[in-house]
Amino acid sequence: MKLIKQKQNCSGCSACASICPNHCITMKEDKEGFLYPFIDDTQCINCGKCKSRCPVFQQRKVQRKPKAFAAYSKHDSVREASSSGGLFTELAQQVLQSGGAVFGASFDDCFHVVHTYVQNTQDLNKLRGSKYVQSSIGDAYAETEALLKEGRKVYFSGTPCQISGLKTYLEKDYENLVCQDLICHGTPSPKVWRNYVRFREDTAQSSAHKISFRNKTQGWQKWSLLFQFINGTEYRQTLDCDSYLHLFLSNVCLRPSCSNCAFKGLDRQSDITLADFWGVNQMMPSMFDDKGTSLVIVNTDKGKKLFDSISDSVIVKPVDFNQAIQYNPAIGQSVEASPKRESFFTDLEKEPFEEVLKKYGSDSFSTKIKRKTKGAIKQTLSSLGMLDKVKQWVHR
Repeated sequence: MKLIKQKQNCSGCSACASICPNHCITMKEDKEGFLYPFIDDTQCINCGKCKSRCPVFQQRKVQRKPKAFAAYSKHDSVREASSSGGLFTELAQQVLQSGGAVFGASFDDCFHVVHTYVQNTQDLNKLRGSKYVQSSIGDAYAETEALLKEGRKVYFSGTPCQISGLKTYLEKDYENLVCQDLICHGTPSPKVWRNYVRFREDTAQSSAHKISFRNKTQGWQKWSLLFQFINGTEYRQTLDCDSYLHLFLSNVCLRPSCSNCAFKGLDRQSDITLADFWGVNQMMPSMFDDKGTSLVIVNTDKGKKLFDSISDSVIVKPVDFNQAIQYNPAIGQSVEASPKRESFFTDLEKEPFEEVLKKYGSDSFSTKIKRKTKGAIKQTLSSLGMLDKVKQWVHR
C-alpha cells in the first residue's frame, strides 16, 4: 500500500504486481472488496519498477483521430447472446481463426470475474457479454507477453485502466497485439457481487448455473440481469428493478478511483473502443431494432485493419464521432461519487446483506414517482417530435 497515498489513485490494474521481479507484490482485497498492491518488505529490492510501470504515475500520452461507426453482427445468434451488437465476438473470432488468442473477463466456477484467455471459437462464449464487476487480472499480462513473444496474435479486451496497465507492463509495442477497451461506467466491488450471488442462491435455494448481466428478453434498451439455477428456477429483473444493477448504476459500490479516473478521454491506449450505441434510434433509425447496436470507435490503423477484416460479417455505417458519443458521456467524464457510498460500505460490514439491499438497492417512493413522471414527459415529447428540440434548448 505504500505505493499509493490515496486509494482513489489506484485503479487495481495489477501492473505493479505483474512486473515485480521478486514477486513481492501481491494484490489483496481491502474491506470493501477491491484489490490493492501490498509489498513484502523483506523481499523488496527497491528496483522501482512498480512505480515506473504504474499507468497512473506514468501516463502515456498519445494522440488519436478516432473514427466512429454504428455496427452489428449479421448473425442473429451472435447478436442475441451479446450485450450490444456482437462486435466483440466478430472481432475475436477473426483473431482466433488466424491462430491467435483472445483475453477478456470471464466467470470462474464460483461466478467470480477473472481475466483469462481462449484459443478456439468454441470457448469464446466464456468471454462474451458484459461483466459488471471488477475482474482480477491475475497472470493475464505475463501470459499475453509470452504469447506475443511466440509470434501469436493476441486480442486483449479490458477496461481502459487494464489496457493501460498491459501497455506499461509490456513497455513496448507489439504488431501482433490488438487492444480493445470499452466506455466504462465504473467497476463495482467483487465483494458486493459475491454477496449478491449468495443472496440470490439462498433465495432460490439452489446454486446458479448461468448468469447473464445483459439478457435481452425484453429488448436491448431494457436489458435484464438473469440467474438460472440448477433446480430449474430463474430470476430475471430489468435494470430499473434489480437491486444489484441499482447499486452499480447509482455508483454506490464503485471503486474509489472511478470518481477520479485517469483513463477518461479520447486519446486512448486501445486500438478499438466498443460500447452500446445509445441514442442510435434517434440518430440512425435504420440501425435500430432493439436487438443491440454497437458503437465502434477505431483509434489506430491496426484497429482499422482488424475492423475492416470483418466487413462481410457485420452491418456497419459510419457516423460523426461527436454525434456518436453524445449519449455516452462516460467516455470523457468520471462518475460522480455517491454521497451514500461511505455509509453503504459501513452497513455492508455490519448489517445482513438483505437489509443492505433494501436500504440501498431500490429507489425511494419519491424517486420512483419522479422517474415515472420524467419518462411520461419524455415519451409525450418524443411522440410530438419535440424531444430533440427540447434537448438542444437545454444544452444552450
